[in-house]
Amino acid sequence: MITTILELLEVSAWAGIAAVGFGILFNIPRKAILTVFLLGFGAGFIKFILLHYNINIVLASLIAASFVGVLSLPLAHGIHQPPVVFSIPAVIPMIPGYYAYEMVLSIMSFTFLEKDDPKGLVFMEAIFSNGFTMLFILISLTIGVSLPLLLLRKHTAKRVDLR
Repeated sequence: MITTILELLEVSAWAGIAAVGFGILFNIPRKAILTVFLLGFGAGFIKFILLHYNINIVLASLIAASFVGVLSLPLAHGIHQPPVVFSIPAVIPMIPGYYAYEMVLSIMSFTFLEKDDPKGLVFMEAIFSNGFTMLFILISLTIGVSLPLLLLRKHTAKRVDLR
């Protein structure tokens, strides 16, 4: 039990570090680095604890991305930065690179098969399974981050006059 919690905390810490790395790559302000780490850590923790309890990876990614989307609004007002400064770097570590890699590997293996090889169906199943899993995770990350930002956003105090 304790080793499982420590493993979850370790993986979550790496997710937070990756989020900070992407944030630095995107040139976020220095005062936002700790916030990006905490959001990346929290999103990683939520995703991996849900995966630990056998929740589908697409649903776990949606819930973790929604966590980032909901919390980035009040944090943005507190630090006076746009919410995307926090939300985008925090969800980038959840992009499904493994499924994309397996899909491409299956495509390459499929293209080098002989005609009428029975392994072709196995590779086709792997191509579509990994490809659709990757696609649905990307869609869930997009919806999870953008929907809370769109639904909970209030009018800004800085109004632009477009006359």
